[in-house]
Amino acid sequence: MSIQKILTKKSLGVLIHPSCIPGGIVCGTFGKGVKEWIKNLNKHGIEYWQFLPLTPTDSTGSPYSSPSSFALNPWFLDTDDLIEKGFILISDKEEFRSAYQNKNHIDFDAANDLTKKLGHLLLQGWNSQSEERKLNFYEWISKNSWVEDYATFVVIREKFNMLPWWEWPKEFRKKNNNFLNSWIKGKSEEILIQKLIQWHLDEQWRSIKDFAKSSNVKLVGDLPFYVSRDSADVWSNKSLFSILKNGDLIFQSGVPPDYFSSTGQLWGTPTYFWSKHKRTNFDWWRKRFKRQFELVDLLRLDHFRGLAGYWRVNGNSKTAICGKWINSPGRTLLNKLKNDLKTNYLPIIAEDLGVITPDVEKLRKKFELPGMKILQFAFDGKEDNPYLPKNIKGENWVVYTGTHDNSTSISWWECLDSNAKSRIRDEFKISDNPSWGLIQIGMQTKANLFIAPIQDILSLDDSCRLNIPGTTKNNWKWKLNQSFEEIEYNLGIFSELGRNSGRIRN
Repeated sequence: MSIQKILTKKSLGVLIHPSCIPGGIVCGTFGKGVKEWIKNLNKHGIEYWQFLPLTPTDSTGSPYSSPSSFALNPWFLDTDDLIEKGFILISDKEEFRSAYQNKNHIDFDAANDLTKKLGHLLLQGWNSQSEERKLNFYEWISKNSWVEDYATFVVIREKFNMLPWWEWPKEFRKKNNNFLNSWIKGKSEEILIQKLIQWHLDEQWRSIKDFAKSSNVKLVGDLPFYVSRDSADVWSNKSLFSILKNGDLIFQSGVPPDYFSSTGQLWGTPTYFWSKHKRTNFDWWRKRFKRQFELVDLLRLDHFRGLAGYWRVNGNSKTAICGKWINSPGRTLLNKLKNDLKTNYLPIIAEDLGVITPDVEKLRKKFELPGMKILQFAFDGKEDNPYLPKNIKGENWVVYTGTHDNSTSISWWECLDSNAKSRIRDEFKISDNPSWGLIQIGMQTKANLFIAPIQDILSLDDSCRLNIPGTTKNNWKWKLNQSFEEIEYNLGIFSELGRNSGRIRN
């Protein structure tokens, strides 16, 4: 059976993370706000909604360095849904909400505090739940083997003041199952709380996914290639990663020196022991993808080039200079995923940005995976720039103005020199608003899918930027402080431009 493309016609999408969407107490949640957002996309004929990983964040708020590849972020738990369905009892809902609101950005401490309160309320109400609900919960637990290790990991980490697992006492660090099975018995309520939170998150998200399907909106998720060293994944599967039992890295990930960095990038995540993954028939990877495909319709695979080959650096290195390229068994893994899905296409978008070698391009084309093009990278004055619209050959691409790692288009334009601005104005005749100008350029490319971040649709500057790579402070905190009615006009313009470009059908 030949491979088919996942993107088959011209269409339109918007990038915004659920945390940024109005409707929750501290941040956006898996509740009515997200459904209202999906309803708006459907109203305007916008078929794709892309977001960042839905997993829990690290201490800096980043969902790309999560303590779990399988769990969902507890901040997304929707309080109103829990109250309406009788899972928690709150005497004064408005007073409860007001204790956390009145912030125009996401307060991580408030989000964590709210999660703990909701967890205890779920525990208090658990015994009074119907047998049917309890049965549904235990059935879900039995089908999701990752939950046990994740819940245990979270509870241990809280016991040891959020220290990384390699700084825990020996029996915890080693994951001595005989010891842990005994210890867990004394922590049954804390572990139950973590399991209940994940079950409710899963139920709430599946309701959203069903709503999106009925609204003809496809969900585009995001999967980091590597996983955090301080994660339940690594702690409970050490043999799959280049890490010693005491937590020391044998090899770590990164990319070699390039135009942007003379020392390369050192990411500090363990690389994979691919030989072990082969011997286990890629069981962990397949479960990881299976989980994601249960949650989304398409999946952007970050650092896709890692499936062809990866830059391996010694664990004690301080820079990424002295590394080497190692081949990855990506073709074998992708074939297994295709067989698991029982489809003749793979619902994966390959994040193939940066320096891409022929083996990466060959792998992407072998499986007909759409690649990515970022317009903000296009205008360096070089005629062979691969991001220039005229150099985007064929239709199997997803074109963006920018991503969550870029400046907003307004601020990007402000930082361009006058020569670059003149070149762009002369060639593309863009409007006075550079954000809309870049959106129009993207819509007119041959790419089957064009996606713009909500910040560009609203012509916002870098005060609304989500992340600045290489920094750890004040990222991931932005949220949309306008109502859906207030952004309606801009979504309407975006939709109309899409219609004029053949990306929206009447």
